[in-house]
Amino acid sequence: MTINYKFVLTFLLAISFFSCFFSCRNSDLEHQDHLVFRYNEYENINTLDPAFSRTLQDNSVCNQLFNGLVQLDSDLNILPSIAKSWQVSKDGTTYTFALRNDVYFHKHNIFGKDSTRTVTAQDFTYSLNRLRDKKLAAPGGWVLNKVNNFRAINDSIFEITLKQPFPAFIGLLTMKYCSVVPKEAVDYYGSEFRAHPIGTGPFKFKRWEENIKLVFRKNELYFEKDEAGKPLPYLEAVALTFLPDKQSEFLQFAQGNIDFLNSLDASYKDELLTADGKLRNKYKETTNVLRGPYLNTEYLGFYLDSKTPEIQSKLIRKAINYGFDREKMIVYLRNGIGNAADGGFIPLGLPGYNKRIGFTYQPEKAKQLISQFKKESGITNPEITLVTSSNYLSFCEFIQRELEKAGLKINVDVMPEASLRASRSNGKVDMFRSSWIADYLDAENYLSIFYSKNFAPNGSNYFHFKHKTVDSLYNKAFTITDIETRKHLYTTIDSLAMDNAIMVPLFYDEVIQFTQKNIKGLKNNPINLLDLRRVRKD
Repeated sequence: MTINYKFVLTFLLAISFFSCFFSCRNSDLEHQDHLVFRYNEYENINTLDPAFSRTLQDNSVCNQLFNGLVQLDSDLNILPSIAKSWQVSKDGTTYTFALRNDVYFHKHNIFGKDSTRTVTAQDFTYSLNRLRDKKLAAPGGWVLNKVNNFRAINDSIFEITLKQPFPAFIGLLTMKYCSVVPKEAVDYYGSEFRAHPIGTGPFKFKRWEENIKLVFRKNELYFEKDEAGKPLPYLEAVALTFLPDKQSEFLQFAQGNIDFLNSLDASYKDELLTADGKLRNKYKETTNVLRGPYLNTEYLGFYLDSKTPEIQSKLIRKAINYGFDREKMIVYLRNGIGNAADGGFIPLGLPGYNKRIGFTYQPEKAKQLISQFKKESGITNPEITLVTSSNYLSFCEFIQRELEKAGLKINVDVMPEASLRASRSNGKVDMFRSSWIADYLDAENYLSIFYSKNFAPNGSNYFHFKHKTVDSLYNKAFTITDIETRKHLYTTIDSLAMDNAIMVPLFYDEVIQFTQKNIKGLKNNPINLLDLRRVRKD
Protein backbone atom coordinates (compact mmCIF):
# COMPACT_ATOMS: atom_id res chain seq x y z
CA MET A 1 0.00 0.00 0.00
CA THR A 2 1.32 3.43 -0.95
CA ILE A 3 1.19 5.99 1.87
CA ASN A 4 0.35 9.57 0.93
CA TYR A 5 2.62 11.32 3.43
CA LYS A 6 1.49 14.77 2.35
CA PHE A 7 -2.11 13.88 3.11
CA VAL A 8 -1.22 12.27 6.45
CA LEU A 9 0.76 15.36 7.47
CA THR A 10 -2.11 17.65 6.45
CA PHE A 11 -4.58 15.52 8.40
CA LEU A 12 -2.44 15.52 11.54
CA LEU A 13 -1.99 19.28 11.31
CA ALA A 14 -5.75 19.64 10.93
CA ILE A 15 -6.40 17.58 14.06
CA SER A 16 -3.85 19.59 16.00
CA PHE A 17 -5.26 22.85 14.68
CA PHE A 18 -8.87 22.10 15.54
CA SER A 19 -7.98 20.63 18.93
CA CYS A 20 -6.15 23.82 19.80
CA PHE A 21 -8.94 25.99 18.51
CA PHE A 22 -11.73 24.26 20.34
CA SER A 23 -9.78 23.94 23.60
CA CYS A 24 -8.85 27.65 23.58
CA ARG A 25 -12.30 29.12 22.99
CA ASN A 26 -13.90 31.54 25.43
CA SER A 27 -14.71 29.90 28.76
CA ASP A 28 -18.27 31.23 28.78
CA LEU A 29 -19.03 29.21 25.66
CA GLU A 30 -17.68 25.93 27.06
CA HIS A 31 -21.12 24.92 28.32
CA GLN A 32 -23.07 26.43 25.42
CA ASP A 33 -21.74 24.39 22.50
CA HIS A 34 -25.28 23.94 21.22
CA LEU A 35 -25.41 27.74 20.72
CA VAL A 36 -22.17 28.01 18.71
CA PHE A 37 -22.26 27.51 14.94
CA ARG A 38 -18.89 26.32 13.62
CA TYR A 39 -17.68 26.17 10.06
CA ASN A 40 -14.49 26.38 8.01
CA GLU A 41 -13.83 28.80 5.16
CA TYR A 42 -11.11 27.15 3.08
CA GLU A 43 -10.86 30.09 0.65
CA ASN A 44 -10.30 32.49 3.55
CA ILE A 45 -11.71 36.02 3.68
CA ASN A 46 -10.19 39.36 2.70
CA THR A 47 -12.11 41.94 4.68
CA LEU A 48 -14.89 42.65 7.17
CA ASP A 49 -15.61 46.05 5.58
CA PRO A 50 -18.73 45.74 3.40
CA ALA A 51 -17.53 48.44 0.97
CA PHE A 52 -14.79 45.99 -0.07
CA SER A 53 -16.84 42.78 0.18
CA ARG A 54 -16.51 41.41 -3.34
CA THR A 55 -16.27 37.62 -2.89
CA LEU A 56 -18.88 35.11 -1.78
CA GLN A 57 -16.82 34.37 1.32
CA ASP A 58 -16.57 38.05 2.30
CA ASN A 59 -20.28 38.55 1.65
CA SER A 60 -21.26 35.63 3.86
CA VAL A 61 -19.36 36.95 6.88
CA CYS A 62 -20.45 40.56 6.27
CA ASN A 63 -24.03 39.31 6.07
CA GLN A 64 -23.79 38.39 9.75
CA LEU A 65 -22.47 41.83 10.74
CA PHE A 66 -24.27 44.39 8.58
CA ASN A 67 -27.66 45.43 7.21
CA GLY A 68 -28.75 47.69 4.39
CA LEU A 69 -31.98 49.38 3.40
CA VAL A 70 -33.42 46.16 1.95
CA GLN A 71 -32.61 42.45 2.01
CA LEU A 72 -33.32 39.16 0.24
CA ASP A 73 -35.18 36.17 1.62
CA SER A 74 -34.32 32.57 0.72
CA ASP A 75 -36.48 32.82 -2.42
CA LEU A 76 -34.74 36.08 -3.45
CA ASN A 77 -37.75 38.25 -2.76
CA ILE A 78 -36.72 41.80 -1.85
CA LEU A 79 -37.90 42.62 1.66
CA PRO A 80 -37.54 45.56 4.07
CA SER A 81 -34.54 45.65 6.39
CA ILE A 82 -33.51 48.96 7.98
CA ALA A 83 -35.99 50.59 5.61
CA LYS A 84 -39.44 49.54 6.78
CA SER A 85 -41.00 50.63 3.48
CA TRP A 86 -40.21 52.47 0.23
CA GLN A 87 -41.91 54.20 -2.66
CA VAL A 88 -40.86 54.68 -6.28
CA SER A 89 -41.88 57.74 -8.28
CA LYS A 90 -44.05 57.32 -11.37
CA ASP A 91 -41.12 58.04 -13.68
CA GLY A 92 -39.08 55.30 -11.94
CA THR A 93 -36.19 57.57 -10.97
CA THR A 94 -36.79 58.50 -7.31
CA TYR A 95 -36.77 55.99 -4.45
CA THR A 96 -37.91 57.19 -1.03
CA PHE A 97 -37.17 55.00 1.99
CA ALA A 98 -38.81 55.27 5.43
CA LEU A 99 -36.38 53.95 8.06
CA ARG A 100 -37.02 52.04 11.27
CA ASN A 101 -36.24 53.87 14.50
CA ASP A 102 -35.18 50.80 16.50
CA VAL A 103 -31.95 49.84 14.69
CA TYR A 104 -28.77 50.28 16.74
CA PHE A 105 -25.09 49.97 15.91
CA HIS A 106 -23.17 47.34 17.84
CA LYS A 107 -22.06 48.58 21.26
CA HIS A 108 -18.61 50.16 21.29
CA ASN A 109 -16.69 52.71 23.32
CA ILE A 110 -16.60 55.13 20.36
CA PHE A 111 -20.25 55.88 21.18
CA GLY A 112 -19.51 56.27 24.91
CA LYS A 113 -18.49 53.59 27.38
CA ASP A 114 -20.07 50.33 26.19
CA SER A 115 -22.75 52.37 24.43
CA THR A 116 -24.48 52.64 21.06
CA ARG A 117 -26.76 54.88 19.02
CA THR A 118 -29.60 54.53 16.53
CA VAL A 119 -29.10 54.45 12.78
CA THR A 120 -30.34 57.52 10.90
CA ALA A 121 -30.72 58.46 7.25
CA GLN A 122 -27.51 60.51 7.54
CA ASP A 123 -25.64 57.23 8.15
CA PHE A 124 -26.76 55.99 4.74
CA THR A 125 -25.61 59.23 3.13
CA TYR A 126 -22.19 58.68 4.70
CA SER A 127 -22.03 54.97 3.80
CA LEU A 128 -22.94 55.46 0.14
CA ASN A 129 -20.54 58.40 -0.14
CA ARG A 130 -17.78 56.01 0.95
CA LEU A 131 -18.51 53.97 -2.18
CA ARG A 132 -18.06 57.10 -4.30
CA ASP A 133 -14.84 58.19 -2.58
CA LYS A 134 -12.10 57.91 -5.22
CA LYS A 135 -9.40 57.90 -2.54
CA LEU A 136 -11.02 54.89 -0.90
CA ALA A 137 -11.36 53.13 -4.29
CA ALA A 138 -13.96 50.69 -3.00
CA PRO A 139 -14.75 47.94 -5.55
CA GLY A 140 -18.46 48.35 -4.80
CA GLY A 141 -18.63 51.85 -6.24
CA TRP A 142 -20.12 50.58 -9.51
CA VAL A 143 -23.49 49.90 -7.83
CA LEU A 144 -24.04 53.69 -7.86
CA ASN A 145 -23.23 54.19 -11.54
CA LYS A 146 -26.85 54.95 -12.37
CA VAL A 147 -27.42 57.10 -9.27
CA ASN A 148 -27.62 60.85 -9.72
CA ASN A 149 -27.91 61.82 -6.07
CA PHE A 150 -28.95 60.66 -2.59
CA ARG A 151 -29.81 62.59 0.54
CA ALA A 152 -31.23 62.37 4.05
CA ILE A 153 -34.46 64.37 4.09
CA ASN A 154 -34.56 63.94 7.87
CA ASP A 155 -33.43 61.29 10.36
CA SER A 156 -35.94 58.71 9.11
CA ILE A 157 -36.38 59.48 5.39
CA PHE A 158 -33.68 58.67 2.82
CA GLU A 159 -34.03 59.48 -0.89
CA ILE A 160 -32.12 58.18 -3.93
CA THR A 161 -32.50 59.73 -7.40
CA LEU A 162 -31.39 57.87 -10.52
CA LYS A 163 -30.06 59.33 -13.77
CA GLN A 164 -32.61 57.24 -15.68
CA PRO A 165 -35.15 54.52 -14.82
CA PHE A 166 -33.51 51.21 -13.92
CA PRO A 167 -36.03 48.58 -12.72
CA ALA A 168 -33.30 46.33 -11.29
CA PHE A 169 -31.94 49.08 -9.02
CA ILE A 170 -33.72 47.97 -5.85
CA GLY A 171 -31.98 44.62 -6.22
CA LEU A 172 -28.59 46.36 -6.25
CA LEU A 173 -29.35 47.78 -2.83
CA THR A 174 -29.50 44.28 -1.34
CA MET A 175 -25.76 43.87 -1.97
CA LYS A 176 -23.44 44.05 1.05
CA TYR A 177 -21.67 47.03 -0.54
CA CYS A 178 -24.72 49.10 0.40
CA SER A 179 -24.60 48.25 4.12
CA VAL A 180 -24.74 51.04 6.68
CA VAL A 181 -21.61 51.79 8.74
CA PRO A 182 -21.00 54.43 11.45
CA LYS A 183 -18.75 57.38 10.57
CA GLU A 184 -17.32 57.39 14.11
CA ALA A 185 -15.94 53.86 13.68
CA VAL A 186 -14.40 54.49 10.24
CA ASP A 187 -12.83 57.72 11.48
CA TYR A 188 -11.46 55.93 14.55
CA TYR A 189 -10.06 52.85 12.81
CA GLY A 190 -9.28 54.21 9.34
CA SER A 191 -8.16 51.44 7.01
CA GLU A 192 -8.21 49.03 9.96
CA PHE A 193 -12.01 49.16 9.96
CA ARG A 194 -11.64 46.07 7.74
CA ALA A 195 -10.55 44.16 10.86
CA HIS A 196 -12.64 46.03 13.47
CA PRO A 197 -16.14 46.15 11.97
CA ILE A 198 -19.08 47.81 13.67
CA GLY A 199 -22.45 47.25 12.06
CA THR A 200 -26.07 46.55 12.93
CA GLY A 201 -26.28 42.85 12.05
CA PRO A 202 -27.48 39.84 14.05
CA PHE A 203 -23.93 39.14 15.23
CA LYS A 204 -21.17 41.47 16.40
CA PHE A 205 -17.45 41.20 15.91
CA LYS A 206 -15.43 39.58 18.71
CA ARG A 207 -12.05 38.42 17.39
CA TRP A 208 -10.16 37.83 14.14
CA GLU A 209 -6.79 36.15 13.90
CA GLU A 210 -6.23 36.23 10.15
CA ASN A 211 -5.74 32.80 8.56
CA ILE A 212 -6.54 31.16 11.92
CA LYS A 213 -9.98 31.95 13.34
CA LEU A 214 -12.82 34.46 13.41
CA VAL A 215 -15.44 34.76 16.17
CA PHE A 216 -18.75 36.63 16.25
CA ARG A 217 -21.07 36.95 19.24
CA LYS A 218 -24.82 37.46 19.36
CA ASN A 219 -26.01 41.06 19.03
CA GLU A 220 -28.45 41.46 21.93
CA LEU A 221 -29.83 44.67 20.40
CA TYR A 222 -30.70 43.18 17.00
CA PHE A 223 -33.98 44.57 15.68
CA GLU A 224 -35.54 41.60 13.87
CA LYS A 225 -37.81 39.04 15.53
CA ASP A 226 -39.25 35.73 14.41
CA GLU A 227 -42.91 35.04 13.66
CA ALA A 228 -43.59 34.36 17.36
CA GLY A 229 -42.02 37.65 18.41
CA LYS A 230 -38.81 36.06 19.72
CA PRO A 231 -35.63 38.10 19.12
CA LEU A 232 -33.18 36.91 16.48
CA PRO A 233 -30.64 35.37 16.23
CA TYR A 234 -31.05 32.13 18.21
CA LEU A 235 -27.34 31.27 18.23
CA GLU A 236 -24.97 32.67 20.83
CA ALA A 237 -21.89 32.74 18.59
CA VAL A 238 -20.38 31.92 15.20
CA ALA A 239 -16.84 30.50 14.99
CA LEU A 240 -14.91 30.21 11.73
CA THR A 241 -11.63 28.51 10.99
CA PHE A 242 -9.55 28.81 7.82
CA LEU A 243 -8.11 25.38 7.15
CA PRO A 244 -7.11 25.66 3.47
CA ASP A 245 -7.34 22.00 2.49
CA LYS A 246 -10.79 20.82 1.36
CA GLN A 247 -10.20 17.20 2.21
CA SER A 248 -9.13 18.06 5.75
CA GLU A 249 -12.20 20.30 6.02
CA PHE A 250 -14.37 17.34 5.05
CA LEU A 251 -12.69 15.12 7.65
CA GLN A 252 -13.43 17.70 10.33
CA PHE A 253 -17.07 17.72 9.23
CA ALA A 254 -17.24 13.92 9.18
CA GLN A 255 -15.89 13.86 12.76
CA GLY A 256 -18.47 16.40 13.90
CA ASN A 257 -15.97 19.17 14.67
CA ILE A 258 -17.69 21.63 12.33
CA ASP A 259 -21.40 22.00 11.69
CA PHE A 260 -21.52 23.02 8.05
CA LEU A 261 -19.90 22.18 4.73
CA ASN A 262 -20.51 24.52 1.79
CA SER A 263 -18.67 22.73 -0.97
CA LEU A 264 -18.45 19.55 -2.98
CA ASP A 265 -14.89 18.74 -3.91
CA ALA A 266 -13.58 15.99 -6.14
CA SER A 267 -11.48 14.69 -3.25
CA TYR A 268 -14.53 13.54 -1.30
CA LYS A 269 -17.62 13.79 -3.53
CA ASP A 270 -17.73 10.03 -4.13
CA GLU A 271 -17.32 9.38 -0.41
CA LEU A 272 -20.38 11.52 0.40
CA LEU A 273 -22.62 11.06 -2.64
CA THR A 274 -23.72 8.31 -4.98
CA ALA A 275 -23.30 8.77 -8.73
CA ASP A 276 -26.81 10.24 -8.96
CA GLY A 277 -26.23 12.79 -6.21
CA LYS A 278 -27.84 10.96 -3.27
CA LEU A 279 -26.30 10.88 0.21
CA ARG A 280 -24.57 7.58 0.90
CA ASN A 281 -26.13 5.35 3.56
CA LYS A 282 -23.24 5.70 6.03
CA TYR A 283 -23.94 9.45 6.36
CA LYS A 284 -27.74 9.43 6.44
CA GLU A 285 -27.94 9.19 10.24
CA THR A 286 -25.61 12.16 10.85
CA THR A 287 -25.93 14.51 7.88
CA ASN A 288 -28.51 16.76 6.25
CA VAL A 289 -28.24 17.79 2.59
CA LEU A 290 -29.57 21.08 1.23
CA ARG A 291 -29.82 21.47 -2.54
CA GLY A 292 -31.22 24.26 -4.64
CA PRO A 293 -30.69 26.36 -7.77
CA TYR A 294 -27.63 28.61 -7.90
CA LEU A 295 -27.48 31.69 -10.15
CA ASN A 296 -24.02 30.78 -11.37
CA THR A 297 -23.02 30.01 -14.95
CA GLU A 298 -19.75 28.13 -15.46
CA TYR A 299 -18.24 28.71 -18.90
CA LEU A 300 -15.22 28.82 -21.18
CA GLY A 301 -14.51 32.18 -22.78
CA PHE A 302 -12.63 33.25 -25.92
CA TYR A 303 -10.52 36.42 -26.18
CA LEU A 304 -11.68 37.68 -29.57
CA ASP A 305 -8.79 40.14 -30.03
CA SER A 306 -6.40 37.18 -30.05
CA LYS A 307 -4.15 36.81 -33.10
CA THR A 308 -4.63 33.03 -33.03
CA PRO A 309 -6.59 31.98 -36.17
CA GLU A 310 -8.46 29.24 -34.32
CA ILE A 311 -9.77 31.75 -31.75
CA GLN A 312 -10.79 34.18 -34.48
CA SER A 313 -12.75 31.47 -36.27
CA LYS A 314 -16.44 31.16 -35.47
CA LEU A 315 -16.26 27.66 -36.99
CA ILE A 316 -13.86 26.45 -34.30
CA ARG A 317 -15.69 28.25 -31.50
CA LYS A 318 -18.98 26.63 -32.53
CA ALA A 319 -17.30 23.24 -32.94
CA ILE A 320 -16.17 23.33 -29.32
CA ASN A 321 -19.75 24.14 -28.25
CA TYR A 322 -21.12 21.17 -30.21
CA GLY A 323 -18.24 18.82 -29.43
CA PHE A 324 -18.87 17.49 -25.91
CA ASP A 325 -21.77 16.05 -23.91
CA ARG A 326 -22.67 18.43 -21.07
CA GLU A 327 -25.09 15.96 -19.48
CA LYS A 328 -22.42 13.27 -19.34
CA MET A 329 -19.96 15.77 -17.86
CA ILE A 330 -22.39 16.64 -15.02
CA VAL A 331 -23.07 12.99 -14.20
CA TYR A 332 -19.47 11.78 -14.15
CA LEU A 333 -17.64 14.83 -12.82
CA ARG A 334 -20.23 16.33 -10.45
CA ASN A 335 -22.33 13.33 -9.38
CA GLY A 336 -25.36 14.91 -11.02
CA ILE A 337 -25.06 18.24 -9.16
CA GLY A 338 -25.90 21.07 -11.55
CA ASN A 339 -27.75 21.46 -14.83
CA ALA A 340 -26.21 21.19 -18.29
CA ALA A 341 -25.96 24.65 -19.88
CA ASP A 342 -28.25 23.89 -22.80
CA GLY A 343 -29.35 27.54 -23.11
CA GLY A 344 -27.29 30.69 -23.24
CA PHE A 345 -25.34 32.61 -20.63
CA ILE A 346 -28.44 33.56 -18.58
CA PRO A 347 -28.92 30.70 -16.10
CA LEU A 348 -32.01 28.76 -15.09
CA GLY A 349 -34.10 30.81 -12.68
CA LEU A 350 -33.67 34.26 -14.22
CA PRO A 351 -36.14 35.85 -16.68
CA GLY A 352 -34.51 35.71 -20.09
CA TYR A 353 -33.22 32.13 -19.88
CA ASN A 354 -34.15 30.21 -23.02
CA LYS A 355 -33.20 26.62 -23.75
CA ARG A 356 -33.63 27.02 -27.50
CA ILE A 357 -30.71 29.42 -28.01
CA GLY A 358 -28.00 27.07 -26.73
CA PHE A 359 -25.86 24.30 -28.21
CA THR A 360 -26.64 20.60 -28.05
CA TYR A 361 -24.21 17.71 -28.27
CA GLN A 362 -23.62 17.08 -32.00
CA PRO A 363 -20.21 15.41 -32.47
CA GLU A 364 -20.63 14.99 -36.22
CA LYS A 365 -21.46 18.68 -36.55
CA ALA A 366 -18.30 19.51 -34.59
CA LYS A 367 -16.19 17.34 -36.95
CA GLN A 368 -17.77 19.01 -39.98
CA LEU A 369 -17.04 22.53 -38.69
CA ILE A 370 -13.41 21.65 -37.88
CA SER A 371 -12.96 20.08 -41.33
CA GLN A 372 -14.40 23.23 -42.91
CA PHE A 373 -11.93 25.37 -40.91
CA LYS A 374 -9.00 23.21 -42.08
CA LYS A 375 -10.08 23.53 -45.71
CA GLU A 376 -10.67 27.30 -45.58
CA SER A 377 -7.61 28.23 -43.50
CA GLY A 378 -5.09 25.70 -44.73
CA ILE A 379 -4.27 24.81 -41.11
CA THR A 380 -4.22 21.03 -41.06
CA ASN A 381 -3.64 20.61 -37.32
CA PRO A 382 -5.73 23.24 -35.50
CA GLU A 383 -4.68 23.82 -31.92
CA ILE A 384 -5.90 25.96 -28.98
CA THR A 385 -4.62 26.50 -25.44
CA LEU A 386 -7.21 26.50 -22.66
CA VAL A 387 -6.20 27.96 -19.29
CA THR A 388 -7.92 26.88 -16.07
CA SER A 389 -7.42 26.67 -12.32
CA SER A 390 -6.75 23.30 -10.72
CA ASN A 391 -10.31 23.00 -9.35
CA TYR A 392 -11.70 22.70 -12.89
CA LEU A 393 -8.92 20.70 -14.48
CA SER A 394 -11.05 17.55 -14.77
CA PHE A 395 -13.72 19.44 -16.75
CA CYS A 396 -11.19 20.89 -19.15
CA GLU A 397 -9.50 17.53 -19.65
CA PHE A 398 -12.89 15.98 -20.40
CA ILE A 399 -13.53 18.62 -23.11
CA GLN A 400 -9.95 18.17 -24.36
CA ARG A 401 -10.50 14.43 -24.92
CA GLU A 402 -13.87 14.91 -26.61
CA LEU A 403 -12.66 17.59 -29.05
CA GLU A 404 -9.61 15.56 -29.92
CA LYS A 405 -12.01 13.00 -31.40
CA ALA A 406 -13.39 15.75 -33.63
CA GLY A 407 -9.96 16.80 -34.88
CA LEU A 408 -9.09 19.75 -32.63
CA LYS A 409 -6.12 19.69 -30.27
CA ILE A 410 -6.68 21.53 -26.99
CA ASN A 411 -3.73 22.10 -24.70
CA VAL A 412 -4.75 22.58 -21.06
CA ASP A 413 -2.63 24.87 -18.88
CA VAL A 414 -3.20 25.31 -15.13
CA MET A 415 -2.78 28.64 -13.32
CA PRO A 416 -3.52 29.76 -9.76
CA GLU A 417 -6.96 31.34 -9.62
CA ALA A 418 -5.64 34.85 -8.90
CA SER A 419 -3.19 34.68 -11.81
CA LEU A 420 -5.91 33.41 -14.13
CA ARG A 421 -8.21 36.29 -13.17
CA ALA A 422 -5.45 38.82 -13.90
CA SER A 423 -4.51 37.21 -17.22
CA ARG A 424 -8.14 37.01 -18.30
CA SER A 425 -8.74 40.69 -17.49
CA ASN A 426 -5.62 41.77 -19.38
CA GLY A 427 -6.18 39.68 -22.51
CA LYS A 428 -3.20 37.41 -21.85
CA VAL A 429 -5.05 34.13 -22.44
CA ASP A 430 -6.79 33.03 -25.66
CA MET A 431 -9.28 30.71 -23.99
CA PHE A 432 -10.11 30.55 -20.30
CA ARG A 433 -12.40 28.90 -17.78
CA SER A 434 -14.51 31.23 -15.67
CA SER A 435 -17.82 31.62 -13.88
CA TRP A 436 -20.40 34.35 -13.40
CA ILE A 437 -22.41 34.53 -10.19
CA ALA A 438 -25.40 36.89 -10.03
CA ASP A 439 -24.74 40.09 -8.08
CA TYR A 440 -28.40 41.11 -8.22
CA LEU A 441 -31.65 39.66 -9.48
CA ASP A 442 -31.87 40.81 -13.05
CA ALA A 443 -30.41 39.26 -16.20
CA GLU A 444 -28.88 42.64 -17.07
CA ASN A 445 -26.22 41.60 -14.56
CA TYR A 446 -25.25 38.77 -16.93
CA LEU A 447 -25.61 40.65 -20.21
CA SER A 448 -23.35 43.52 -19.12
CA ILE A 449 -20.50 41.13 -19.94
CA PHE A 450 -21.41 41.49 -23.66
CA TYR A 451 -21.56 45.32 -23.72
CA SER A 452 -18.72 46.86 -25.75
CA LYS A 453 -18.17 49.75 -23.32
CA ASN A 454 -17.34 47.20 -20.62
CA PHE A 455 -14.14 45.93 -22.23
CA ALA A 456 -11.75 44.41 -19.69
CA PRO A 457 -9.64 45.41 -17.81
CA ASN A 458 -12.01 48.33 -17.13
CA GLY A 459 -15.12 46.17 -17.20
CA SER A 460 -16.36 42.60 -17.35
CA ASN A 461 -16.32 42.08 -21.15
CA TYR A 462 -13.36 39.70 -21.06
CA PHE A 463 -14.11 38.57 -24.63
CA HIS A 464 -13.74 42.05 -26.18
CA PHE A 465 -16.99 41.30 -27.98
CA LYS A 466 -18.43 44.25 -29.90
CA HIS A 467 -21.83 44.11 -31.61
CA LYS A 468 -23.92 47.16 -32.54
CA THR A 469 -27.27 45.42 -32.11
CA VAL A 470 -26.28 44.00 -28.71
CA ASP A 471 -25.19 47.44 -27.52
CA SER A 472 -28.39 49.05 -28.77
CA LEU A 473 -30.68 46.47 -27.14
CA TYR A 474 -28.68 46.55 -23.91
CA ASN A 475 -29.18 50.32 -23.61
CA LYS A 476 -32.85 50.02 -24.59
CA ALA A 477 -33.50 47.51 -21.77
CA PHE A 478 -32.93 50.22 -19.15
CA THR A 479 -35.90 52.20 -20.41
CA ILE A 480 -38.36 49.30 -20.20
CA THR A 481 -40.18 48.54 -16.96
CA ASP A 482 -42.45 45.74 -18.26
CA ILE A 483 -40.77 42.46 -17.28
CA GLU A 484 -42.08 40.47 -20.25
CA THR A 485 -40.77 43.00 -22.76
CA ARG A 486 -37.44 43.19 -20.95
CA LYS A 487 -37.24 39.38 -20.82
CA HIS A 488 -37.63 39.21 -24.61
CA LEU A 489 -34.83 41.76 -25.07
CA TYR A 490 -32.57 39.83 -22.70
CA THR A 491 -33.14 36.57 -24.61
CA THR A 492 -32.40 38.32 -27.90
CA ILE A 493 -29.11 39.73 -26.58
CA ASP A 494 -28.10 36.33 -25.20
CA SER A 495 -28.96 34.61 -28.50
CA LEU A 496 -26.79 37.06 -30.47
CA ALA A 497 -23.83 36.29 -28.21
CA MET A 498 -24.45 32.56 -28.59
CA ASP A 499 -24.75 32.89 -32.37
CA ASN A 500 -21.29 34.43 -32.38
CA ALA A 501 -20.06 31.64 -30.08
CA ILE A 502 -18.00 33.98 -27.92
CA MET A 503 -18.17 31.50 -25.04
CA VAL A 504 -18.94 27.90 -24.18
CA PRO A 505 -21.55 27.62 -21.41
CA LEU A 506 -20.76 24.49 -19.40
CA PHE A 507 -23.36 24.17 -16.64
CA TYR A 508 -25.71 26.12 -14.41
CA ASP A 509 -24.62 25.39 -10.90
CA GLU A 510 -26.55 24.14 -7.90
CA VAL A 511 -26.08 25.07 -4.26
CA ILE A 512 -25.29 21.96 -2.26
CA GLN A 513 -24.64 22.20 1.47
CA PHE A 514 -24.20 19.65 4.21
CA THR A 515 -24.96 20.13 7.92
CA GLN A 516 -24.89 18.00 11.02
CA LYS A 517 -28.29 16.55 11.93
CA ASN A 518 -28.67 18.87 14.93
CA ILE A 519 -28.61 22.01 12.78
CA LYS A 520 -32.13 23.34 12.20
CA GLY A 521 -33.51 26.31 10.30
CA LEU A 522 -30.70 26.79 7.78
CA LYS A 523 -31.98 27.58 4.27
CA ASN A 524 -29.96 27.93 1.12
CA ASN A 525 -30.65 30.50 -1.59
CA PRO A 526 -29.79 30.96 -5.28
CA ILE A 527 -26.89 33.33 -4.53
CA ASN A 528 -25.41 31.00 -1.88
CA LEU A 529 -25.33 33.72 0.79
CA LEU A 530 -25.06 32.33 4.31
CA ASP A 531 -27.85 33.54 6.63
CA LEU A 532 -27.64 32.40 10.26
CA ARG A 533 -30.39 34.51 11.82
CA ARG A 534 -32.87 31.65 12.19
CA VAL A 535 -30.45 28.78 12.68
CA ARG A 536 -30.73 26.60 15.78
CA LYS A 537 -28.34 23.98 17.06
CA ASP A 538 -30.10 21.32 19.12
